[in-house]
Amino acid sequence: MSKKEIGIKPLGARVVIQPLEEDNRTDSGLYIPDTAKEKPQTGTVVAVGDSTEDVKITVKVGDKVLFPKYTGTEIKLGGEDYNIMDFEKVLAVLD
Repeated sequence: MSKKEIGIKPLGARVVIQPLEEDNRTDSGLYIPDTAKEKPQTGTVVAVGDSTEDVKITVKVGDKVLFPKYTGTEIKLGGEDYNIMDFEKVLAVLD
């Protein structure tokens, strides 16, 4: 998915992340209601802003990343959830 496909380009040293939904069942097979689910902490980078003099963005579109639970600005665009956050808030790139 590219910046043009989602229709948003972050400004400055920001990234747009599409959170990955966790499985809604436990290992034993019980279903977890939406009200009891944890906020996602992993997602896929779908758009990257521009590096600044102070911050060089080192993630690229398609990277799966780990981020804090309550970070960034949540938006809904085209029926999909996205999170716009400062690049510095991204904790790790997952393999």
